[in-house]
Amino acid sequence: MKSRTPPADNRTVSLRANSASSIRALSTEQSLLANTSIKALDTLNSIAIVHSIHRQDSTVSQAVAAVLPQIAKVVDAAVKSLRRGGRLIYVGAGTSGRLGVLDAAECPPTFGVSPDKIQAVIAGGERALLHAAEAAEDDAALGARDLAEKNVDSRDVVIGLSASGRTPYTVGALRYARSRRAFTVAIACNSDSPLEKIARIAITPLTGPEILSGSTRMKAGLAQKMILQMISTAVMTQLGNVYQNYMVGVRPTNAKLVARACGIISKITGASERAARATLQLAGNDVRTAIVMLRRKLDPEKAARLLALRSGNLRKII
Repeated sequence: MKSRTPPADNRTVSLRANSASSIRALSTEQSLLANTSIKALDTLNSIAIVHSIHRQDSTVSQAVAAVLPQIAKVVDAAVKSLRRGGRLIYVGAGTSGRLGVLDAAECPPTFGVSPDKIQAVIAGGERALLHAAEAAEDDAALGARDLAEKNVDSRDVVIGLSASGRTPYTVGALRYARSRRAFTVAIACNSDSPLEKIARIAITPLTGPEILSGSTRMKAGLAQKMILQMISTAVMTQLGNVYQNYMVGVRPTNAKLVARACGIISKITGASERAARATLQLAGNDVRTAIVMLRRKLDPEKAARLLALRSGNLRKII
């Protein structure tokens, strides 16, 4: 399938929103030194610096708590999307983009979901994961083109990540997603942003000024990471990839994960570690199949068929 050409209004996004004056007006760009209780970092020793950072980081949870209803709505939308064959796609630049890539990359080994179901698009491509590609974030047309390569449609949920809420690359990408009738979401740390105006749902944790002024990889980044983990974990739970509080979709691809998988099987079934390990091998290293084998006294083939009938949801079986 060929990718679709982005609409004309995505080819240019004015950079006036990123002028020096407009950037300085953002809450995430303000200086904490206006607060008389905050001391200049370069006057402090190591323990005082880390205490200062920790005090600021401790406020992030409150900012995220204020947007939990919006997060839950996004979870519901993503569950609906994935159930009908759609995808959850994160898009962003810089730190925000890397956080999207991180969360998407961790879902397959943690939940056993196919990598094509939760994806990430980052300005500058794979090279931007290890090397700064900040110029790419100013290109709105590039954001639209990169998302067009994903053949986004109405079944998908696309989440635009930007601390400022005005990164041209992310704005262009989300605008394109909206033109394709995808379910659009903005996660930004400043209110009334261009990204928020495009999105169907806006998640806006107001984390405020950074202890290192303007370094939104800190509190803003922490808030975005928390929110992404909430979304993906809640979505995977709703889809049956979690049983009780156990990650039963885990893929045991190394010694640590094999041990973790055997522990999960033992806790859920009451089997010994030895029995859990043997059953896991018979189940082709599929944790859920092993659990069904032990709980329902079935051979691997019958256990796998039963799981398939229940869309892999252990709660419906045991």
